[in-house]
Amino acid sequence: MREIVVISGKGGTGKTSLTAAFAHLAQNKILCDLDVDAPDLHILLEPKTTRQCAFLSGHEATIDPALCQACGICAAKCRFGAIQAVEGGFRVEPSRCEGCKVCVAFCPHQAIDFQERLCGTWYQSETRFGPMIHAQLFPGQENSGRLVSLLKQQARDLAEQRGIDLIISDGSPGIGCPVIASLSQATLALIVTEPTPSGMHDLKRIAELCEHFRIRIAVLVNKWDLHPENTAAIESLCVEKGYALAGRLPHDTQVAQAMVQRKAVTELDENPFNLQVRQIWKGIEALLPNH
Repeated sequence: MREIVVISGKGGTGKTSLTAAFAHLAQNKILCDLDVDAPDLHILLEPKTTRQCAFLSGHEATIDPALCQACGICAAKCRFGAIQAVEGGFRVEPSRCEGCKVCVAFCPHQAIDFQERLCGTWYQSETRFGPMIHAQLFPGQENSGRLVSLLKQQARDLAEQRGIDLIISDGSPGIGCPVIASLSQATLALIVTEPTPSGMHDLKRIAELCEHFRIRIAVLVNKWDLHPENTAAIESLCVEKGYALAGRLPHDTQVAQAMVQRKAVTELDENPFNLQVRQIWKGIEALLPNH
């Protein structure tokens, strides 16, 4: 199974727009949006949901008012202030409950249940470019890495069912837990960066992470013409470190025009920018094993 994960050390580098373009150009693939905290690939691809499942992770306490004797022990023991007094007893504020289970252990009346926490929803959908696995983590919820791992497994299972050997994943920005999870079993990490000091800094961080997990790296410099000197420095770094250079793309209003129309940029009428994206995709395909 081959998997390309499109990542960046920071947000706003254009990785989702490029992922959509590659999804348009690739053959026989499954798409996966691993940016579960703020997914947006679906905005361009307008998926039709065929399967919807709850994502349960961790636990949260709930107080049964019929059993609660309002002794207040749970409130006194909760160090997070999640248990609040109400008329006739107490209630748990879900946004403050850390799932530590102290209240459950100390309640003398067994009035507190400890249920699995509903943290989000994941989906299997169909798009004009093929099947897609994606999710939405609820605001403030943790365990994004676990949800990313779930999506990757679902994508692999679906690929095996349909005889598909390529997964194109849109990863999260940064180097945190969801990014680490997204790199698991990846064949190639395509790092999208910009020719700015922060772009260089974040490129180094995310590349070090990929090297740690022995993931092959390719680098694409987006909006290279904003600062040609910085672009040259990034490309020199890639040569020095042995990273594959996927190419460079100029700043172009075609990308914004495509976003407004909810299209991949390669779906617009043929133009020089489209041709460059198509050429870059051919180069990325060449970096992948045949099977």
